[in-house]
Amino acid sequence: MQPFSYHHANTLRDATGLLAEPASLALGGGTDLLVWLKEGLAAPRSLVDLRDVDGLRGIDLRPDGSLRIGAATRIDDLATNALVLERWPVLAAACESVGTSALRHMGTIGGNLCQRPRCWYLRRNIPCLKNGGSSCPAATGENQYHAILGGGPCWIVHPSDPAVALTALGAVVSLGSATGSRDVPIEEFYVLPSERMEHETILTVGEVVIGITLPSESARGVQRYYKLMQRGSWDFAIASLGVARRASGDVRLVLGGVAPRPWRIDSSVEEDVASGSLDEADAETLADRALYDAAPLSKNGYKVALARTLIARAIVELIRS
Repeated sequence: MQPFSYHHANTLRDATGLLAEPASLALGGGTDLLVWLKEGLAAPRSLVDLRDVDGLRGIDLRPDGSLRIGAATRIDDLATNALVLERWPVLAAACESVGTSALRHMGTIGGNLCQRPRCWYLRRNIPCLKNGGSSCPAATGENQYHAILGGGPCWIVHPSDPAVALTALGAVVSLGSATGSRDVPIEEFYVLPSERMEHETILTVGEVVIGITLPSESARGVQRYYKLMQRGSWDFAIASLGVARRASGDVRLVLGGVAPRPWRIDSSVEEDVASGSLDEADAETLADRALYDAAPLSKNGYKVALARTLIARAIVELIRS
């Protein structure tokens, strides 16, 4: 690990000013970043600690019924907050499923959304498209946990559970930099490797997540989070599904663990689910339709079956609710 300077920022202006300096990285909980530093996968000149920046922590209900979440808010705070549990339970469930209790108490929601892929080739610094190599070793190698949707030429999957729930809720992500701020729908925040190889989000140099907003219309209704793992409650998802049926009847279904970004299912499937008058056979048919474009690699075809099971189960539960 090469030497770097450490800066404890107290204001957003100070933080974004420091992050505008070359080779500066933001530090939240550090649960992922510190691993990258230790393994030599990142070599910043400075770290800018955002944990005590004014306005970056907190869960606040606004007069219009929307919810504002500061980027430095701990994952555990979201998992246990009474308001989130009552009105946005899919987010609480997704946060509760993150890692261990210790990781949830350390990790921040902003850091979780921006964590890097868990691809073992990238993490072991084996030459690949994301670290300067000329090909993706997973394409023909050990690809059991890689993408079945949206992959190519790199087949990473995004590891965040809360990102799946937030996409199902139609969240808006606020980004800040030394030149100002902007708001983007979370569906536009993540990008595929075919669109941008060096990073998984639209963040530019010196830009950082400062908050997330949940729209009032996403509150309540029927919300579920399903997660399948290989080893135990602390593991990353092999496949997951965030479900939100709003009071208006609109349905959003978002897969996790199967694509380089949270993968929203085709809107025609969501619309058919929202229309009602379905039975269990219809649920199976719609699950097949949702995965029509799946393109598994040599060793991860099982993910198609797992994702199909989650989708069909969710649709049946929506039918019965």
